Amino acid sequence: MTDTGCQIVITTAPDQASARKLADTLIEEGLAACVNVLDKVESIYRWQGKINRDSEYMLLIKSTQRQYSQIQQRILDLHPYELPEIIAVPISGGLSAYLDWLNKPE
Repeated sequence: MTDTGCQIVITTAPDQASARKLADTLIEEGLAACVNVLDKVESIYRWQGKINRDSEYMLLIKSTQRQYSQIQQRILDLHPYELPEIIAVPISGGLSAYLDWLNKPE
C-alpha cells in the first residue's frame, strides 16, 4: 500500500437536486475529478434520541487529499443538513493511470 495522495470523500444528500448541486459545484470549481451520485440509499441512524430511516443520495467524491479542506467547506456551505456526513477515505492503491488523472484532472 502506498500514499497516492488521492481520496474518496463520502457525503449524502436528502434529494437529487441537492446531490447534483454539490456534485456540479465540486466539479466546476476543480475540487473533484469525479463525483458519483448513487440513487436512493437507505440510511438508518440515531439522531436526537430517535431512530430514523431515510432515503438519501450518496456522493462518492474522488479528489486529492490536498483539496480536502476546500471540499469540506463547500459541502458545509451548500448542504441542507444541520450536520452533514463528511468522511474522507484515503486511496492506498489503484490503476496508476486513473490515479494520475485524479491528481491532474483535465
